[in-house]
Amino acid sequence: MRFHLIDRIDDYEPSTRVRGRKLVSAAEPGLRDTAAGPVLEAPLVLEALCQAGTWLIMLSTERRKRAALLQIGSVELLGVARPGDEVVLDGVVESMSDEMAVLSGTATVGGVLIMRATDIMCALIDAGDLADDADSVRLLEGLVRS
Repeated sequence: MRFHLIDRIDDYEPSTRVRGRKLVSAAEPGLRDTAAGPVLEAPLVLEALCQAGTWLIMLSTERRKRAALLQIGSVELLGVARPGDEVVLDGVVESMSDEMAVLSGTATVGGVLIMRATDIMCALIDAGDLADDADSVRLLEGLVRS
């Protein structure tokens, strides 16, 4: 089963940085009920950040490579995302070679930091091994709009 947590890529600089966003829906499958109301599960916010990073890798390599998560150095959970929130995801490439990339990033809601992740280590694998190129093109066209 594949799921996509990025609704849009607003800005990127190849091999350097990406800014994307995720709109949290009231029908989101990853919501958890709390005493203060429903919140998006923290692992899904982290997954959205990682997905923004893999789209940056694809954009940086002209869709030849895709990032496969190996490990995450650290994650700080500082807040939550609720239905109706827009989560802004900022990723930065710390280092990148033909075989590996290390990224860091943040997730904010209304300008307030809710998550910080560092040393997100990914293997770069041939994108064609994971998905049909036509599917990737279609998804990217939907994400990166002018």
